[in-house]
Amino acid sequence: MSVLEIKNLHATVETPEGTKEILKGVDLTIRSGETHAIMGPNGSGKSTLAYAIAGHPKYQITEGELTLDGEDVLEMSIDERARAGLFLAMQYPVEVPGVTVSNFLRTAKTAIDGEAPSLRTWVKDMKGSMEDLRMDPVFAERNVNEGFSGGEKKRHEILQMQLLKPAIAILDETDSGLDVDALRIVSEGINRAKETTDVGIMLITHYTRILQHVTPDFVHVFVGGKVAEQGGPELAERLEAEGYDRYLVGAAG
Repeated sequence: MSVLEIKNLHATVETPEGTKEILKGVDLTIRSGETHAIMGPNGSGKSTLAYAIAGHPKYQITEGELTLDGEDVLEMSIDERARAGLFLAMQYPVEVPGVTVSNFLRTAKTAIDGEAPSLRTWVKDMKGSMEDLRMDPVFAERNVNEGFSGGEKKRHEILQMQLLKPAIAILDETDSGLDVDALRIVSEGINRAKETTDVGIMLITHYTRILQHVTPDFVHVFVGGKVAEQGGPELAERLEAEGYDRYLVGAAG
């Protein structure tokens, strides 16, 4: 079992107006097999939390602890975090011209496992995962995210998660920009990963529509750079009905 522990995490970012604190004391624990939905309004710091965990150099951790299975994540480089079992599906995946999806995925798998997977097994696994995600076989020979639609980019992120088998997966607004069919396919991919591995998931979202397909064990309301409230799936239903106004009024006060 893997455990990601976040204790009193503070983080800042440089802006044209100067240094701005975004994370203001985040406490959160995610264990293998658990799905945590992080919900909150725009600008509350949800994506900053994701990037801070992954090690994005734009964000400076100023206080707090971040550990994975007792190991200090803040002392790890970005690639060390990935090899330790952390995975980030980005809200806006970047294009990588000149690198095919097939080469990218196998290279990533080799780097994480420390050895190249058997070619026969790898081709079978990748083909099977792509079929599950309704991806055309020619997709494997396209350059990473180059010319991809929003839905294709998000399917590719889930394809990575299925094949790389991380201990903890952080999905940053994986549902944004998806039509109804793409949302269902992506959600099915997340559920398959949950069923076939022991992955712990941090699912960042504004809306409850993906939670109608991916049932969370815990829901955390993120406001003003920290967790304002937490509960079970019923909390997401309440947010859908009431919105975030009552948290924002409290934060402003």
